[in-house]
Amino acid sequence: MQIVRTIVWVLVLFALLAFSFFNWKPVEVQLWTNLVLETKLPALVVVSFLLGLVPMWFIHRANKWRMGRRVNALEAATTRMATPKPAEPTATPEPVGALPPEPVNPVEPEPSKPL
Repeated sequence: MQIVRTIVWVLVLFALLAFSFFNWKPVEVQLWTNLVLETKLPALVVVSFLLGLVPMWFIHRANKWRMGRRVNALEAATTRMATPKPAEPTATPEPVGALPPEPVNPVEPEPSKPL
C-alpha cells in the first residue's frame, strides 16, 4: 500500500511541475480597488488549492481525534461491564427453616402466685 501512495504522490508532483512549466505567466489579481497582486499563475493555483484544503484537513483531523477518544471510552466501558466482578464476602448463611433467636428481656418476670 505504501508503494501505491508513493506512486500517486510522484504523479501529482509531476503534474504540478508540468503545469507550472507550461503556465509560467504573470497574472494580476485585484484584491481591492487600489490593491493589485501580481504573481505567477502556478503560485496562485497552489495557494488557492491550499486555502481550500488546509481548513478541511484540520476539521478532518479534529473529528478523527474526537471519534477516536469516543471509541476508546466506549471500549473501556464495555470492558468494565464484561469483566466479572469479584464476589463480595457475605455472612454465614442461616439455615432455611431456623427460627430467629428469642430476644433477651432485661425485665424479670413476675413470680408466680401459689394456688
